[in-house]
Amino acid sequence: MKIKYLTAFVASAVLSVGVASLPTIFSPAQANPCAAEVDPCAAIDPCAAVDPCAANPCAAVDPCAAKPCAAVDPCAANPCAAVDPCAANPCSADPCAANPCAAVDPCAANPCAADPCAADPCAANPCAAADVVSAAEPPHPEVYIEGTSDLAIRGADPVAYFTMGEAMPGLAQYEYEWNDATWRFSSAANMEAFKAEPEAFAPAYGGYCAKAMSEGNVASVDPRAWMIVDGKLYLNYSQAVQDQWVQDIPGNIEKADAMWPSVLTEKTFYENQVSWAE
Repeated sequence: MKIKYLTAFVASAVLSVGVASLPTIFSPAQANPCAAEVDPCAAIDPCAAVDPCAANPCAAVDPCAAKPCAAVDPCAANPCAAVDPCAANPCSADPCAANPCAAVDPCAANPCAADPCAADPCAANPCAAADVVSAAEPPHPEVYIEGTSDLAIRGADPVAYFTMGEAMPGLAQYEYEWNDATWRFSSAANMEAFKAEPEAFAPAYGGYCAKAMSEGNVASVDPRAWMIVDGKLYLNYSQAVQDQWVQDIPGNIEKADAMWPSVLTEKTFYENQVSWAE
């Protein structure tokens, strides 16, 4: 989902210097032709060869026997030099420039996964983790039905949010079919309340993620990431996503209302695996 949690990792580039000209004739008594300010052994890229200091331009008469380029680490500026000091620096560009939560594909493959220089540059992206277990092409049902349980909103009791103020798992003995989905309840009283007025207790956008919906995407929810606003229940993909959503609740609701329900026939649905009822 396009959830704006994006980090960029900028790395160092290999430094370069120019090449100096050398005298035509040398003698040990002459001034050292390697003593100039310009390093005669430094190429544009000191890592371009297997041994960037192998060619000693002063070796003819040997006034400069010590290689003027033989630094301890000619590629020290390259943070990736430890693995291959002469490889092209994979940190020279921003491996996270493409937002993996872009609207087109809220759970795109993590573009930073192959970056050897970044510990976890996309950690803030909830889609970049390995918890995305399934994707389904449209159209989608009007109610979010968990793929593993075949229950609406992962088997959470929608009435309990209003009556108990918390996410409560429903029980198998209290099931009710509504809007082509199986809803569970934690008590007979809650089930009867839902039967009498299902629209009053059913979550907005069929129980799909409210934040994703505001961005024109379709995603699953964690029943523990919830909020009642103006008498309506809203669920989100995770608590981190909910923290984004609450930054502009009226604006996000307005945008999601404009997307619902046409997005169900247009966008891929992404569902992660959540164990919430233990």
